[in-house]
Amino acid sequence: MSVETIEQRSTARKLAPRYKVLLHNDDFNSMEHVVQTLMQTVSSLTQPQAVSIMMEAHTNGLALVITCAQEHAEFYCETLKNHGLTSTIEPDE
Repeated sequence: MSVETIEQRSTARKLAPRYKVLLHNDDFNSMEHVVQTLMQTVSSLTQPQAVSIMMEAHTNGLALVITCAQEHAEFYCETLKNHGLTSTIEPDE
């Protein structure tokens, strides 16, 4: 094994662990409010994606909003909670 190969291995960056942001169904918020909040919170979501996430949570009780770095996941989760939605994060296995 060459010195160059060893150096490449030792300097390879480990990827930061990723976290899932989960939306839980509730019986309090309107579907429109959930969709609008999702789009405001996660700016990369389109309206059809936000509707799909809302419907999945409504139908199955839980939906994946986004998978991202822990710091972002915590921010998204807190922002959703601040708008009256139920949200949690968990490590992405």
